[in-house]
Amino acid sequence: MKRFPFGHAMHPQWRRAAEQVLVQLRTQLALPGHAQSPTLGLLYITDRYADDAADILAYLSAELPEITDWSGSVGVGIAATQVEYFDEPALALMLCELPSDQYRVFSGVSPLPQGFAAHAALVHADGQMPELPELLHELAGRTRSGYLFGGLTASRGAAVQFAAGGDGYVGGQGLARGVFQGGLSGVAFGEGVHLLSRVTQGCLPLSAARTITDAEHNVVFGLDGKSALEVLLQDLKVEQGEPQDVVSAVQSTLVGLGRAVDDDQAAQVVGRTGNFGSDVLVRHIVGLDPTRGGVALGEKLTTGMQLAFCQRNVQAARADLMRICTEIREEVETETAPLAQAAAATGHEREHAAQSGRAIVGAIYVSCAGRGGPHFGAPSAELQIVRRALGDVPLVGFFAGGEIARHHLYSYTGVLTVFTM
Repeated sequence: MKRFPFGHAMHPQWRRAAEQVLVQLRTQLALPGHAQSPTLGLLYITDRYADDAADILAYLSAELPEITDWSGSVGVGIAATQVEYFDEPALALMLCELPSDQYRVFSGVSPLPQGFAAHAALVHADGQMPELPELLHELAGRTRSGYLFGGLTASRGAAVQFAAGGDGYVGGQGLARGVFQGGLSGVAFGEGVHLLSRVTQGCLPLSAARTITDAEHNVVFGLDGKSALEVLLQDLKVEQGEPQDVVSAVQSTLVGLGRAVDDDQAAQVVGRTGNFGSDVLVRHIVGLDPTRGGVALGEKLTTGMQLAFCQRNVQAARADLMRICTEIREEVETETAPLAQAAAATGHEREHAAQSGRAIVGAIYVSCAGRGGPHFGAPSAELQIVRRALGDVPLVGFFAGGEIARHHLYSYTGVLTVFTM
């Protein structure tokens, strides 16, 4: 594979932004070392363009007839190499040159074919679906690595997804415009597409992880045999007799949950550096039960799970983002690794295949809408960290309402995935 052409632009009129992107793409398509026969377009737009999504896709498809397959989504912000667009009308597009038998676009009207041997999948999803966790589990089970990556559409208008394959016709349903709302869509990749992926957390634990010893539904009552509310107030260093202080402290506090139950896995919830491991799911505190000493969370709980109270932390988020970028860069430079090895960061066995160094030809970054912009200290600061760590690689993505990695749905995280050659 060669370097993927990409472009991004901001303009109050979507057509003018699309024209600027096309100029960038056509310039790169003519350059040595860049893909010259791409067929897959990854398109991300900010929600300022959401109502024009169908027109945007129709225009770009007409201008780029060689692109037969499209996938993408809308975000409250979008990402490109070194740039974030928030609260601005903007779009980003990357053109991928992949073997035609190594990927398939899927959607609710055109499901993933049973005969396609999917190894991993890029997923865009509607977060309003009550059955979303089950659907992600099912889709992950249809991939050989069990690895999904992507995020939930995030929009103050239409929550659109792009998904168009081949000539745009869906068997038995006629012509599909390629713009959908609801459900799942994305691109499944075969084993011949080399990918590396990592999850970065944005929260810092307030203490070591504890074991849930008493819980009902989404309320934890006991942690290591103690009152969960008592442990929370202890970690926050506030007194229960000061209601205003308690409310203020809890509003800025989140919970990291680990599903591991044995000693080795439990240690991964809070690592040796004091940061969360990549398997940890961060959830909101949604209520307190002073009478029974309970803490209600935005997640179903079971006894034996690991729990650590946490808070968003800029320094921890910056350091962890730099860490995953460095891990990816070093692995790309030293070996070939299929995406199945992305699970290595979660404790799965790694299968090393020592070869000469590879190169990154494109990247997708999906970050939480709550992480972008000011959280990292300045406009585009998050993407500039990625740029400094990985170099000037083609990158597109969006700021989501939730992030997907493996079969998990995360919050306040970033999911970085690179294509290598």
